[in-house]
Amino acid sequence: MPRKNKESRKTKIKFGTDGWRAVIGDTFTFENLRVVSQATADFLNSSTRKSKNKKFKIAVGYDTRFMSEKFAEVSACVFTANGIKVILSDRATPTPTISFAVKNRKLDLGIMITASHNPPEFNGFKIKSSTGGSADVNITKAVEKLLFRRKPKTLSLNDSLKKKIILKEDIISEYIRFLRSYLNLSKIKNSKFKVLVDCMYGSGKEYMKEVISGTKIDLEIMRSERNTYFEGRGPEPVIKNLDKIIKRMKNEDFDLGLVLDGDADRIAAIAPGGEFIHPQKILGLLALHLKEDRLLSGGVVKTLAGTTMIDNIAKHLKLKLYETPVGFKYISYLMEKENILVGGEEAGGMGFKNYVPERDGTLAGLLLLEMMVYRNKSIDKIVSQMEDMFGRYYYLREDLKLKSGHKIKDVKTIRPKKLLDSKVIKIDDSDGIKLTCEDESWLMLRSSGTESLMRIYAEAKSLTRASSLLKLGKALVLKQ
Repeated sequence: MPRKNKESRKTKIKFGTDGWRAVIGDTFTFENLRVVSQATADFLNSSTRKSKNKKFKIAVGYDTRFMSEKFAEVSACVFTANGIKVILSDRATPTPTISFAVKNRKLDLGIMITASHNPPEFNGFKIKSSTGGSADVNITKAVEKLLFRRKPKTLSLNDSLKKKIILKEDIISEYIRFLRSYLNLSKIKNSKFKVLVDCMYGSGKEYMKEVISGTKIDLEIMRSERNTYFEGRGPEPVIKNLDKIIKRMKNEDFDLGLVLDGDADRIAAIAPGGEFIHPQKILGLLALHLKEDRLLSGGVVKTLAGTTMIDNIAKHLKLKLYETPVGFKYISYLMEKENILVGGEEAGGMGFKNYVPERDGTLAGLLLLEMMVYRNKSIDKIVSQMEDMFGRYYYLREDLKLKSGHKIKDVKTIRPKKLLDSKVIKIDDSDGIKLTCEDESWLMLRSSGTESLMRIYAEAKSLTRASSLLKLGKALVLKQ
C-alpha cells in the first residue's frame, strides 16, 4: 500500500477520551476493526512484553448495538491468530463487567465493542488495561502508531472455538456476585423502596435486579429489550432523552428512578415528581454516603468540568480533592496510584474504592439506593439537605455542532477579563479553557475527544446566570 494512502487511512482511526468510535459502514468496518485489533495485538505482543515468555489472555465483550456481537467475534479472531487466548462474553454485557473480568481473572487486557452513549449509527472499540481501568494515552498512542504496520491475521471462529483458543463464557455471574458483596445487602434486605430503572435499550438489562434479589426492594426495569435504533437517539442519560422515565416518575409511585447509558458505565437519577438529579449531584451524594455512612476514607476526584459543590463537600469531609482533565481514563489512572474513595465525571461516570479503577453505572445507582436505606430518607430530601449545606449550583452543558466548513481556532486564545459583569480571577487551559469568576461562576470550552463537537459548560448560583454564561460561551466560540 502506498505510504500516502496508508497515512490518510490511518488518520481516520483515532482514539478519543474513551476509545475509538466511528460510524458503522463508514469508518467502523470489519476491515478497519481488524486493523485496530491487529495493532492492539502487536502492542500486547511487543518485544518487551514477549521477554516475559508468557501466553497472553484477554477478555472481549460487546453491547447491544447493531452487529456488536459480530464485530466482537471478528476482533477476537484477530487476537487468536496472533497467539492470544480470548475469553469472549456469551452475551451482551455492561462495559464494567469486562473491566471486572480483567482484574478478577488476572488477564492482560480487555476489549469492549461499544460506542457507549453515541447515536445508533456509531460503534466503537474500548481498551481496558490489566488493572481493569481505561487504557491511558500511552497505550492508545502506542496502538495508533502500530496501525497498518502489518496485514491483519485472522482465524475462523469455528476453528478458534474448537481449538479452545476462544472460550465463550459467562462473565456476568461473577460480576453480580461481587456487587452483592460490595453492597450492604443485610441493611437493604427489609427496606421497601420502589425503584424504576431505565436501561435505554443498552446492555445494563436486568442485572441490577439480580444484584438485589432476596431483598424487599421493588425494582422495575424499563427499556431493557434490544433496540439497535435506540428510538433514534443516542442512549445517553441526559434530560432530553429521558421523557419516558420522567413521565412515569411524575405519574407513578416510585421512590427513585435510575438511568443507565448504552453500555451501563454511566448513571443519571430521577427523584419522585420527575426532577432530574444531575450526575454532578450524584457524585456529591456518593462521597457523603461512602464517608459518613460506610465510614470509608480516601480522596475525591472530579474533572475540570466538575461542579464547585464537590470542592465544598471534600473540604467538609476533610478529604483530599483531585482535579483531572475531562475523560475517565485520567480518573482511572489516579485510582490506580492513589487512595481514592470516589471519582466521577460530569457525564455520569463514577468509580469507587475497593473495586476496579473504572466507572460503573449499576453500582453507582445501587449505592444511591443504599444511601436512602442508611438515612431512611427520600432521595429528594437527601439532595435538598446536601444543597442547603454545600450550596446550590446550576450546571449546564451544551454540545455545539458547527456548520460544515466552520473552523475553530484554539479556544485557549479566548481570555476575556470579565464574564457578564463578574471579573475572571482564574484561567485554566489544561483541557480547553476554563474561566472562573470571583462570584464562583465559571465557563468552560473544550473540543470533544470522541465527536465533532465543541462542548460548552457553565455553572452559577442561579439558573439565569448559568444560562447567560452558556449563551455567551456559544457566542465566543462562533466568533473564532
